[in-house]
Amino acid sequence: MAVRTNKQPGRQAPSDERGARLRVLPSVDECLRAADRKPGWSEFRRGYITLIVRRALDEVRQAIAAGQAGLAGKREAMLEEVMRRSDQAIAADQPPLKSVINATGVVIHTNLGRALLAEPAIEAVEQAARSPVNLEYDLESGGRGDRDLMVEEELCALTGAEAATVVNNNAAAVLLALNSIAEGREVIVSRGELIEIGGSFRLPDVMLKSGARLREVGTTNRTHPEDYVRAIGPDTALLLKVHPSNYRVVGFSAAVELRELVELARPHRLEVMEDLGSGALIDLGAYGLPREPVVADRVAAGAGLVTFSGDKLLGGPQAGLVVGKRELIAKLKANPLKRALRCGKLTIAALSATLRLYLRSADLGVSIPTLRLLRRTVGELEAMAGRARTIILERLGDEFQIEIVASTSQIGSGALPTEELETRVLRVNHPRLSADAIARHFRGARPPIIGRIKDGAFQLDLRTVEDPAAFAVSFPKGLPLAS
Repeated sequence: MAVRTNKQPGRQAPSDERGARLRVLPSVDECLRAADRKPGWSEFRRGYITLIVRRALDEVRQAIAAGQAGLAGKREAMLEEVMRRSDQAIAADQPPLKSVINATGVVIHTNLGRALLAEPAIEAVEQAARSPVNLEYDLESGGRGDRDLMVEEELCALTGAEAATVVNNNAAAVLLALNSIAEGREVIVSRGELIEIGGSFRLPDVMLKSGARLREVGTTNRTHPEDYVRAIGPDTALLLKVHPSNYRVVGFSAAVELRELVELARPHRLEVMEDLGSGALIDLGAYGLPREPVVADRVAAGAGLVTFSGDKLLGGPQAGLVVGKRELIAKLKANPLKRALRCGKLTIAALSATLRLYLRSADLGVSIPTLRLLRRTVGELEAMAGRARTIILERLGDEFQIEIVASTSQIGSGALPTEELETRVLRVNHPRLSADAIARHFRGARPPIIGRIKDGAFQLDLRTVEDPAAFAVSFPKGLPLAS
């Protein structure tokens, strides 16, 4: 019995053709020999060329496997294709960390690097990057110094604490503090404060890694003083309070305030630690913003340790700051984990410069970019939106419809989670492009423009745009985004 087949005489099946093409792909060594003959490539290190060639080979291999037409089945042609793609890759090669325009309206955007640094902090980082600095060198004695001293005096002056230390982020600060004070012992915390924040960071997980044992009290929505009193025992090392910087429990709820918790701990000779998260150094109410707990107030209320972030409401670099009683901070500094979690010179330089601004600047609302963006008025945003609309329409063409509409901005990164700021946005529509497609086009600009999709439309929030003229750079005139 004859077996019928769709295969035509003299013609390979597509899979056979792909297999034949894959078999004639040049080797890495062949490509490297070809690279040696290319003008200008001698300036690159061998490892870099090898990386580029391997990537190009992988691209060609994937294109063949996908059945892409136009790839000849001869070895010379394949080698030429690999080298062509390698040339393109080198020409387009840029550092992966790129400047973008934040038009999301989220002022402290974790995915976009959080707080913008003030100019003095940028200058301090540049100086520290360009030359040796006295990071751990005592200029007076000529001996070894302490990098914490670069920021400790300013932190103590700003918070009223006896001592301070700094690590690479606030999660590290919590980890170091709990490990130093409560390893192998109990830490009592309210169930209503066992938070999870961005990136699946969960406080109980950090506590577990610290070696402390978690002792939960109260319920999710209500915790009372007697809950702590009943839980305190001979194995208790610390009472922990966590400021709900990225959530709020409203309605039928109750929590024990810090000052009351300190009073509960005193007869038992226990300390109270508070994780403030966002860590405002000043009263934001003075700038017309919702009030967050001020670090100095928590120290004055009796907290033995207070941890908070450097790159949220403080407006500095990513860092975890710990302030509090001298004997407790000394335990943190003596912990071997401190070296593993310490900050480098660039962070110390930026943080020191930022803290000096808090001590010296007559107008922090102008000096600190985070505060400047947060306190922008609706009038300012209206004017910016008008300029931005004109610039974008000139470059993208008449098919785009751009409206100025009222909306709200978020502070971001867990800071003041229930508060929204009135803003103005550009709502961008196109008759043939979806909101997702428009967003992709804007991300493809140079520099990329990151907006948001809300109510089914792509939006650009002007609150987080430093200058509307930046849109002109992203979209050169005569190069429309979409046809």
